[in-house]
Amino acid sequence: MRHIQVTIPIGKRETILDLLDDEGIDYVVTDESSSREYDAVVSFPVPTNAVEPVLDSLQDAGVDEESYTVVVDAETVISRKFEQLQNEHATESVEEEQISRQELLTRADELTPTFSVFFVMTLISAVVATVGLLLDSPAVVVGSMVIAPLIGPALSASIGTVTNDREVFLTGMKYQFTGVFGGIIAAAVFAWIFQALFLVPPGAEITELDEVAERIAPELLLLPVALGAGAAGILSLATGFSIAIVGVMIAAALVPPMAAAGVALAYGLPVAALGSTVLVLVNLLGVNLAGLLTLRYLGYRPGSWFEISTAQRQFFKQVAVLVGVIFLLSLFLTGVTYSSYQMSAFEQTTDEQAEDVLNDHEDLILLGTEVEVREEGLPFDASFDATGQIDLVIVEIGGPPGSYDPEIVAAIDERINQETTGDTDVQVRFVTTGGAEDTPATAPGADDDT
Repeated sequence: MRHIQVTIPIGKRETILDLLDDEGIDYVVTDESSSREYDAVVSFPVPTNAVEPVLDSLQDAGVDEESYTVVVDAETVISRKFEQLQNEHATESVEEEQISRQELLTRADELTPTFSVFFVMTLISAVVATVGLLLDSPAVVVGSMVIAPLIGPALSASIGTVTNDREVFLTGMKYQFTGVFGGIIAAAVFAWIFQALFLVPPGAEITELDEVAERIAPELLLLPVALGAGAAGILSLATGFSIAIVGVMIAAALVPPMAAAGVALAYGLPVAALGSTVLVLVNLLGVNLAGLLTLRYLGYRPGSWFEISTAQRQFFKQVAVLVGVIFLLSLFLTGVTYSSYQMSAFEQTTDEQAEDVLNDHEDLILLGTEVEVREEGLPFDASFDATGQIDLVIVEIGGPPGSYDPEIVAAIDERINQETTGDTDVQVRFVTTGGAEDTPATAPGADDDT
């Protein structure tokens, strides 16, 4: 519930009080003597979801933006008339807890710090995320999400669109894109510094770190995360749910891939950097799209009837642009997803082919296979084939001493190369099992582990 105080302009007292009486609102009027422009101050409680229609009605009655209007939280209201008003506005939907358009704009503004503070905090979160990725530490990565002030700007652009507030929209977009690309640059610079100062072991394969690997090869399944974050952010903002928790969710969709893009740039992996950057952009646009659609569903509109048609045109135009750009960028994610599917299928086929060869050798067992790929080509290229990117396949076979058989090596090599589009190097490693210390012979160029 809310408590509203409104200064009544001279000549509007009777009109405004009649309006409140018609609405069934219990009010208190105090004469105003400090200004010649206002006649009185009226105070009254209303349910949360009644704030916007009441303020709009007061505006139509002559209470414009020059008047002094304050809306504050009311913990408790003891009034039989208020209980009746509350029952009239009670619903079984989210609208019962929904705040007014005016409060929504205020909250979005409160969540958006000054640009200098926002930019510095975003850079700090990107650097912390970079450290977390290089340490392969989920805890540090989560910590970087907590300090990222991204929720305000991420939601402001959507709010500005549906309320036809151009300034709020432009501020939100400026903060978002400046923060994202600034974060990528900061992550790249600090990752390079960490590498130059040998804080990261020389020759370390960053693509083998789990926290990095899952963000430099993004898949289409990550898009619903951003859409969910945007919808949850608007719902929490509009209903008073814990906005801090949802803010971490939005940061989770943006900060780690932002840092991963910078790390990939610092380590000279342009294709990996492109993948992370695409993920950041898709998530960023997904948050904005979900926010727009959620606001539309909740029924937020501009305050003036003359602005509604303009806001509607802007809404549909922006939704079309967001959907179009997300679709184009999602082609990349679709390519990565299909590439991952191809690699998983190939690894499974490799196991099956190796096991099939070993079926006639009861003393030999397949210990495992490993597939190494090279970073060439782009997943959204129509001619791209993941199996053509395979650089090396390692097959480990366990058995007694002296179990090396060149026919087995040749058979596995032939079968695996039938599954790839290029000439793939296959190494078959015979590993002595059963506690024996003898070292078996291996095929030329193949590794042998004992």
